[in-house]
Amino acid sequence: VDSPRGFSDLVDIDRTLHEPARAAIMAVLYGVQSADFKFLLHMTQLTKGNLSAHARKLEKADFLIIKKSFRNNYPHTEYQLTQKGRMAFREYLKKLKALANVLDV
Repeated sequence: VDSPRGFSDLVDIDRTLHEPARAAIMAVLYGVQSADFKFLLHMTQLTKGNLSAHARKLEKADFLIIKKSFRNNYPHTEYQLTQKGRMAFREYLKKLKALANVLDV
């Protein structure tokens, strides 16, 4: 018996993105051009350490760019999705939608 599309897509899902904190970071960044650390912290409700650690994992996967600078002598960190990250998140969402369709939710 052939498995309906959706179940097989879930098996092949990108595990870098399929982690709640990283999915939340990607979802916030998907809707904006870029975001600073404070904005992402507020939107995701992650701790500072968790946000930093998960963002570094996404950067390592080439899904986002982290730009560090200073503004008025204070550290400023800006995050932006790469083209690869935008495409990977879009594909991730397609797979979740396919599963939702199979389950009729």
